Amino acid sequence: MSGQVAAGAMAGLALSEEQEEFRRTIRAFLDQRSPESEVRRLMETEQGYDEDVLRQMNEQLGLGGLVIPEEYGGSGFGFAELVVVLEEMGRRLLCAPYLSTAVAVQALLHCGDDETRKLWLPRIAAGETIATLALAEDSGRWDETGVTAVARPGAGGWTVTGAKSFVLDGHVADLILVAARTGTGVSLFAVPGDAPGLVRTPLRTLDPTRKQARVELTGTPAVLVGAEGQAGAALERVVDLAAVALAAEQVGGARFLLEETVRYAKDRHQFGRPIGGFQAIKHKCADMLLGVESAATAVHYAGRCAAALDDELPTVAALVKAHCSETFFRTAAEAIQVHGAIGFSWEHPAHLYYKRAKSGELLFGDPAHWRELLARRLGL
Repeated sequence: MSGQVAAGAMAGLALSEEQEEFRRTIRAFLDQRSPESEVRRLMETEQGYDEDVLRQMNEQLGLGGLVIPEEYGGSGFGFAELVVVLEEMGRRLLCAPYLSTAVAVQALLHCGDDETRKLWLPRIAAGETIATLALAEDSGRWDETGVTAVARPGAGGWTVTGAKSFVLDGHVADLILVAARTGTGVSLFAVPGDAPGLVRTPLRTLDPTRKQARVELTGTPAVLVGAEGQAGAALERVVDLAAVALAAEQVGGARFLLEETVRYAKDRHQFGRPIGGFQAIKHKCADMLLGVESAATAVHYAGRCAAALDDELPTVAALVKAHCSETFFRTAAEAIQVHGAIGFSWEHPAHLYYKRAKSGELLFGDPAHWRELLARRLGL
C-alpha cells in the first residue's frame, strides 16, 4: 500500500465532527459521574452500579436505545457510535450494566423474532430493563459447542434446566437471554429475572468493577426467541459483535493509562530531572503509544464493519479481540512499572485497570482462542 493510499485509509477511520462532539459529551458526563472515588465505592457494593447514573445515561443521553432501531423506540445509531461510547466507559471504568445490555440487544436483533423485539427492545431503550446474555457455562466456552443447558416443551410452554456462568450483571438483570439445546439444536430463550426455578449467585471475580453471576435454572419457564434450533449461527455473530464492543472498552482503558503515565513521567523528578527524560522510560511510553494507537485504529475499523455487518466482520472481530486484550494488559503492566512503587499500591488506580485488563482478556474467550478462530476463518 502506498503512503498516499494508507493515509487515505486512515483518514476514512477518523470520527466525524458529530461523533467527536458526541464523544466530548459522553466524556464530560463520565468524568463527573464515574470518578475513581465512585468506582471504588460501587465495586464494593453487591448491586455494582448507581441507579441514578444509569437513569441519567438513558434519559438524558439516550444511551440505552443508542443502537436500537427507531421502530422499537431507539435512536437508530450504528455500531460505530457504540464504539465511541464504550471507549469512554472503558476510560473511566464505569460500573454499570451497559455492556451486558448492549450484547443482549444484539442477541435480540440477530436471533429474535419481531414479536420478541417489540416486547423487549422498547423497554430496554426506555431504561426500564437491564438485559444480559447467558451463553457460557462452567467450561468457559463462548460458542454453541459449550451449551449443555436443555430446554423442553410442555403444555404450558418451554422450560429450561441447566447452569450458566460468567453472566455479565446476571444478578441484577431483568431479562436473561439463555442459550439452551432443544431436540433440533441450540435455541435462545427469554427468561425474566424473577422467573420461578431461577437462582442467581454473584461470582467472586478478579475484577470487582464488573459484576458477573452464575445462573442456575431448574424447570424454569422460558419463551422461545426466534426459530427453534436456529440460534447457533446467529449467536456466533453476536459473540463477534460482543468482542468488538469489549475491545472498544479496552482501548479506552489503555488510552487513559497512557495519558496518566505520560503525565506522571513529566511530573516525577529523580536526580534533578523528569523521569520521562530517561531513555528507558521514553521507550516504554513510546511502545505504549504505538500499541494504543494501533488498537484504536483496529477497533474503529471493526466498528465500521460491525455497523455494516460487513463480510470482514468475523476476521476483524477475532483480530481486535486478541490484539486489544493484549494491548490493554500490556499497557496496564507498563503503567505500573513506570509509576514505580506507588503503581503497586492500593491507593493508586493502576491496579483497577490491571484487573479489568486481565479479566477482559478472558471474557468471551482468551487471545489464543481468538487467534485460533482467526486462522480457521482465514482458512489457514
